[in-house]
Amino acid sequence: MSLFGKNIRKIRNVRNMSQQSFADLFDLKRGTLGAYEEGRSEPRIETILKIANYFSITIDDLLTKELTVNHLLKFKGDLSLKVEERIKEKFANIPCITEKNSADYIAKFDNEQFIAELPSVQLPINTDKIFRAYTVTNLEMTDHDQGLYPKDVVIGEFVPSTIYKKLNNGCMVLVLVNHQLILRKLYITKNKFTLRADHKSVDDLVFDLNEVEELWRIRYVFYKRIPEQNSASNVEEKLNFLEQEFLKLKKNL
Repeated sequence: MSLFGKNIRKIRNVRNMSQQSFADLFDLKRGTLGAYEEGRSEPRIETILKIANYFSITIDDLLTKELTVNHLLKFKGDLSLKVEERIKEKFANIPCITEKNSADYIAKFDNEQFIAELPSVQLPINTDKIFRAYTVTNLEMTDHDQGLYPKDVVIGEFVPSTIYKKLNNGCMVLVLVNHQLILRKLYITKNKFTLRADHKSVDDLVFDLNEVEELWRIRYVFYKRIPEQNSASNVEEKLNFLEQEFLKLKKNL
């Protein structure tokens, strides 16, 4: 007597399937499936082949070995538990441009093999879009101790050339142009790109639209430090503290 009936019952339990739903999957009657599971009847070879192929189980294993839950989870069939499905959640894998590889990136930005070999970061963001990570290397986007510092990381979303003129003036972008990677704010006038730094002592850069090789609109920023609160917030916090202290003194009087 084979272990077929016991094994298909185990498969049903792992998949949380009723006898009826399992039977419908293989064009069987519920009573027929029940007879298989109880050992009152043996299946036809066509039925064995269908079930074995569907779950990627060998016929020998299906008929002669008592399958365990761990054994079943190794097969290609959709037998994974919900916990495992959550663990396998896909994150966006984002190639990262660093100070060490930026020169190579400028030369090979359109080489898919090179891009695939870049160091990468994984983030829980939209996996259907194309992103680049970029490690900040200068102080051009700082202003009065605020902004981006070296080693901060920005994440840019790829912008097709047909969309360039629809970008909002003042948005932060990473641009590959004239053999340079430039992280600045973008301003567009007719067919010209003006790239402006936040640092007041840095001059604007102006390019023709057709000179741009790649453009990435910055969507996320990761700081190497904890950003300090701005001075306005500090003043408000101090005033609130003084107000509370004054109320305590008034109450005591």
